[in-house]
Amino acid sequence: MAKEELIQFEGLVTEILPDARYRVQLDAGHEIVAYTAGKMKKNRIKTLAGDRVTVEMSPYDLEKGRLIFRHKDERPPTAGAPRGAPPRGGQFRRR
Repeated sequence: MAKEELIQFEGLVTEILPDARYRVQLDAGHEIVAYTAGKMKKNRIKTLAGDRVTVEMSPYDLEKGRLIFRHKDERPPTAGAPRGAPPRGGQFRRR
């Protein structure tokens, strides 16, 4: 028997749960519990509440999912230091 295709949805992380899990509100209106995919853990991609994510789900269990992509913020950059500027205090670290 062939492996079933996974379904992808987009949603918003509403809550960070213990044990590296997240509560995600899907665009379709459903709320699921999802965990981080291995590639996201390997590349140290952090997910916070309020982030837009893509979730992969099995057609057999529509209450659980796996976060496979965190979308970039569309917020404008903060009005702090200009991009590429060295950190305050110079180029070298104090001991």
